[in-house]
Amino acid sequence: MDELKKLIREVPDFPKPGINFYDITTLLKHPAGLRKTVDALAAEFAGAQIDTVVGIEARGFIFAPALAYHLGAGFVPVRKPRKLPAERASISYDLEYGQDTLEIHRDAIGNGHRVIIADDLLATGGTARAVVDLVESLGGKIEGLVFVVELEFLAGRKKLEGYDVRSLIKYQS
Repeated sequence: MDELKKLIREVPDFPKPGINFYDITTLLKHPAGLRKTVDALAAEFAGAQIDTVVGIEARGFIFAPALAYHLGAGFVPVRKPRKLPAERASISYDLEYGQDTLEIHRDAIGNGHRVIIADDLLATGGTARAVVDLVESLGGKIEGLVFVVELEFLAGRKKLEGYDVRSLIKYQS
């Protein structure tokens, strides 16, 4: 995955001093890099029986539908509040400096559906954990979580212990 890592732009001091931002837009605009990323995500669960791939707003929407297509599964978006028109289930969770809320259509995940959660980044794990809890509250069975980038130094996997967590590109500092 070093080839893909080279396509990610590192922006120092964004969004604030001392933070190094890993910008995947440079990976996305590279045709071969994008194809390799989607193929690698799909390879993580090749042969698995998956009903639904859940994508987290917003950048999860880039990868989850392509992954669902490769796996022969459906795609379900998890959105910010007031974006979904039908009956919703929601979850609020703590962020480093406040709270956030995510929503999913109540009829999007059936009881026993085998689900993969896909997003661009695993950082502290709070958002991913909230989505796990939301999917499970609807009866879904989490088969795994997959991320393009993982910031290992933020230890997001700790919030996802007991789940199959995979990432393509890892940063250790």
